[in-house]
Amino acid sequence: MTQPAVVRRDHPATSPLRTALELSAAGVPVLPLRRGKVPFGNCPACAQNVCGGRPNMKDPGPCQCPGPCHAWAAATIDPAVITSPAWASAWRQAVAVAYHPGGAGLTVVDLDNPAAVAWARQTLPATRTVPTTRGEHWIYQGAMRSVNGVREGVDLKSTMAYARWRGPGTGTMTALPDVVRALAAKSPTTVRAAPCAVTVPAPAGEGACPHRTPAYLERGIAMAEQRITDARNAIHATVYRTFLAVLSTHGRCGCLTEEHIERLFTAAQAKGESPRHCTDAWTNARAKLGL
Repeated sequence: MTQPAVVRRDHPATSPLRTALELSAAGVPVLPLRRGKVPFGNCPACAQNVCGGRPNMKDPGPCQCPGPCHAWAAATIDPAVITSPAWASAWRQAVAVAYHPGGAGLTVVDLDNPAAVAWARQTLPATRTVPTTRGEHWIYQGAMRSVNGVREGVDLKSTMAYARWRGPGTGTMTALPDVVRALAAKSPTTVRAAPCAVTVPAPAGEGACPHRTPAYLERGIAMAEQRITDARNAIHATVYRTFLAVLSTHGRCGCLTEEHIERLFTAAQAKGESPRHCTDAWTNARAKLGL
C-alpha cells in the first residue's frame, strides 16, 4: 500500500463502512472498532480462540468463522467480506475503523504525548504524520514486529497489531529507517519457559515410544523451529500449525520435554509472538488433538 492519501479523513459524516471500503480499495486491510474503540470480541464458536485464530486476509487459517472476531487478524481488503452479512452487524455497531499496518506493508510509530512527539521530531526521519487525540502517528513504508513501550509514550504498530484510522495525514511517506527498527531491538522479547512438559503416555499396545531416537526428535524440532523462523506472513497461524504438527507427531508418546517446548516458544517469540500467544496456540493445539 503506497497511497493512503486517496482516502478521505474519517469524520462523523462518513460512515465506518464507507471509510473501510475506500481503505480496502487502496490496499489497506481493515476491521471495525466497536464502542470503546476496540475490536469486536470472539463469537461464541471462537471464544478464547479455541478455533486457533485467523491470520490475515490472504490465509484464512484454521478458523472458518466469517465474522470480524479476531482483532487485527480479521483485517481484510476483500470488499465481499467487508460487505458480507457476517460483518453487517459489526458495521452497524462500529464507531470507527482500524487497519492492520503490517498487512499494508507499513509501520506506525504511535506517539502518545507531546514529549514523545518532540522526541520524534528530533530523532526520526520525517515521514507522513497523522494527528491523534494525544499525539501523532508517524507512518513509514515497511513492516516489522510490533512492540509496545519502546520508550515513554512510544509504541510500534505493524505486524500482528492494529491502529485506528485517523485520516491520511500529511507529508511524504518514507522508508522504514534503521533507527525505528533499532527501537524494537532495544526491547528484547522475554523468553517464557514452557508452561509444562508434554507427558501424555504412549497409546496402549504400542509399547516403547517409537520416537526416542535423539536424531529423529532433534530433526523434527529443528524443522519446526525453521518453519516458524522462515515465515514471512501469517505468523500466528504458522505458529499454531507448527505446534499442531509437533504435537500430532510427538504429543502422545512422552517425547517432548520442557526444553523442546521452550525452543519452539523462543522461535515464535523471535517472530513477534507474545508469551500469551504462544501459550494460547499451544493450548489450542493440544485441545484440537484431545491431549
